Amino acid sequence: MTSKIINNLVCIGLLASSTLAIAAEQNEVIIDAGRQQAQLQSNIGIFEQNVVIIHGNRKINADRLEVHRRAELGTNKQLLVATGSPATFSERQPDGNLLEAKANEIRYDVAKGTLVISGDAEINQTGQKINAQVITYDIEKQLISAERSDQEDSRVRTILVPVDDKKDAKDKKAQEEGNN
Repeated sequence: MTSKIINNLVCIGLLASSTLAIAAEQNEVIIDAGRQQAQLQSNIGIFEQNVVIIHGNRKINADRLEVHRRAELGTNKQLLVATGSPATFSERQPDGNLLEAKANEIRYDVAKGTLVISGDAEINQTGQKINAQVITYDIEKQLISAERSDQEDSRVRTILVPVDDKKDAKDKKAQEEGNN
């Protein structure tokens, strides 16, 4: 009887520790680049040459990345500023769809879970596109806001693609069969 209780406690402990390990991994921000330098006094890391950032199910590709790390930025304390021609962002959504964005600059506040893409910004999900000068994406709330530039003829453009319900049902069925 005592050994059963001990075995159960060990199993519960292992489950709890593996859950914590997964949560810790999801909070990690992994950065790969060709070159890195740090400005220690200002707490800024600079990464250049084919930069790849991975945070959970999110990925950013850029030519250059600045990582600002300061106490006033919150729990994770990181603000990532990626630039490129263009810099790109992708995130696998809970429903399996891929959200993709590209712009000249991508600002990712890790603690707040917000993404601000600016300069020829475009966001695309399942064929639906939004083009604007600045697009803000609240990752947790799944909320997108787009703004035009100050130029008089500048506008926000959204392209909606008709949804093929038969194709969606077929894709969903194929995905479910692939998971089994």
